[in-house]
Amino acid sequence: MKAIVFDIGNVLIRWDPVPPFIPALGTETAVRDFLDRIDFDGRNLRADAGASFADLAAELDDASDRRTLGLYLKNFASSLVEPIEGSWALMSRLRDRGLQIHAITNWSAETWPIGVRAHPRLGDAFGTVIVSGEEKLLKPDPEIFRVFFTRSGLDPRDCLFIDDKPENCAAAESVGMQSVHFTDPEALEAALQRQGLL
Repeated sequence: MKAIVFDIGNVLIRWDPVPPFIPALGTETAVRDFLDRIDFDGRNLRADAGASFADLAAELDDASDRRTLGLYLKNFASSLVEPIEGSWALMSRLRDRGLQIHAITNWSAETWPIGVRAHPRLGDAFGTVIVSGEEKLLKPDPEIFRVFFTRSGLDPRDCLFIDDKPENCAAAESVGMQSVHFTDPEALEAALQRQGLL
C-alpha cells in the first residue's frame, strides 16, 4: 500500500447545509422545509457535477426561493461545521508511516475555494486532490477514479480509499482499489490497524 485517498465531506470536515440559510429563514425547521421544497440535495449534487448555483437558482419558479438559494455561496463557509479532528489525526499518523495522502471529493468548483479559505489545511493536506465540480464527474462514476490514477500516477492496487458513502466505496473497489466505509474516526482507526497501516 502506497497511498490513502480520502473523501472530505463528513470524513474530514463535517458538512451541514442548514446553517447558510438560517440568517434568511430564521429556524432549522424553516430551512429544512425550504431545502425539501427546492430539492436542495439534487441541486447540490448537480453543483458538485459542475453546474453553477446561479443557474440552479434561476430554475426555481418562486422569486423568494431564488433569492434564498442565492445566499448559499455567500454563506457557504458556515456549512462546514467543524473539522473531524480524529480523522485529521489519523491522516497525520498515516503520513508519518510514509503513505501518500490524496483526496477525491464530490464538491462544487464554486465552493471548493471557499472551503479551502475556511479550512486552510484542505489546501495543504493532499498530494493530488480531485474535485468533482472541476472535473464535471461525480463519485460513484468510476471515471473520476481513473482521472485520479492518471493525475497521481498511482496504480489502483496501491491505494486505499476512505468514504462515508458505501456506493462510493463500491465504485472504488470496482476499479481495483481497496476501501474503508467511514463511520467515525474510532472505527476507521480499527480498520486501518487491521490492515497493518497503523
